[in-house]
Amino acid sequence: MDPTLKAALLSWDLRVEVFLSLGLLGLIFSLGWWNLRRRSEKRFANPWRLLSYWAGLVVLGVALMSPIDVLGSQLFYMHMIQHLLVVMVAPPLLLLANPFPFFLWGLPPALRAPIAHSFIRRGQVRQLLKALTGPGVVWMAFTFVYLGWHDASLYNLALRSRWAHDLEHITFFVSAVLFWWHVIGAGPRIHGRFPMGMRVAYLIAAIPPNMLAGIAIAFSEKPIYSYYTTVPRLWGLSVMYDQMLGGIIMWIGGSMMYIVAALILLTKLFSDEEHKPLLQVADWATEEAMIAPGLESRAESSPKFRDIDR
Repeated sequence: MDPTLKAALLSWDLRVEVFLSLGLLGLIFSLGWWNLRRRSEKRFANPWRLLSYWAGLVVLGVALMSPIDVLGSQLFYMHMIQHLLVVMVAPPLLLLANPFPFFLWGLPPALRAPIAHSFIRRGQVRQLLKALTGPGVVWMAFTFVYLGWHDASLYNLALRSRWAHDLEHITFFVSAVLFWWHVIGAGPRIHGRFPMGMRVAYLIAAIPPNMLAGIAIAFSEKPIYSYYTTVPRLWGLSVMYDQMLGGIIMWIGGSMMYIVAALILLTKLFSDEEHKPLLQVADWATEEAMIAPGLESRAESSPKFRDIDR
């Protein structure tokens, strides 16, 4: 095996704060899952929710502590892979488990009651979150954060400063969780149920900014991020070729995540339509039901209407 590749594969940055944070989140969720399952809520606390949540934590851990993170400081395209995992893979996996009720039941009773009470319909916390996390606000914040950190100055700062790099990942993850929260419809549903068609439009609207940024990076004729011109090049990849690969990953890989999610939602939408009960003929095949909306009063006074099928 190539010595450089071997060294890269063994370069795990097992940060204590990240490891403990992910472990605590997994422990609270698992306790809540077990408590609900013991209360005969097996249909809700099913194994796939536990698997999905832990898969999301593992993906997040791999993105932040594996060789992907180490190589991200040497190769632009590896940093783009890391961003996809943090923004477009881990959050959906975590939210598909619908973690909020499990978190409540994983907390001690002394904490569970006040937190649950703060989310009642007229609770101040709920009203504040509702105002700050509307779909439009979240979409704008997510797009601003995602594209903003790809500005050359901020990107170079994130690679040269550990605190800036951590801040980048935190803002990426939080904004992505809020974005996918609206798409997936996980609890708490403080905004009501987001219509399926609107969720699809929400996803599709996120494609152009991501796609245009990726294309701009991939087809740039000069290095955008000066940091990568100052580090040793691995495996003979030039700065420009590395930058092109990263742009393509952002452009095609990122856009495909939105497209796949939109297709899944469309499939669910059409499936739900197919399973709707058929409307009985007697409910729609009447003269009144077939009148164009707004013309009912005019039609009733028309001799032609009175003579139909008479």
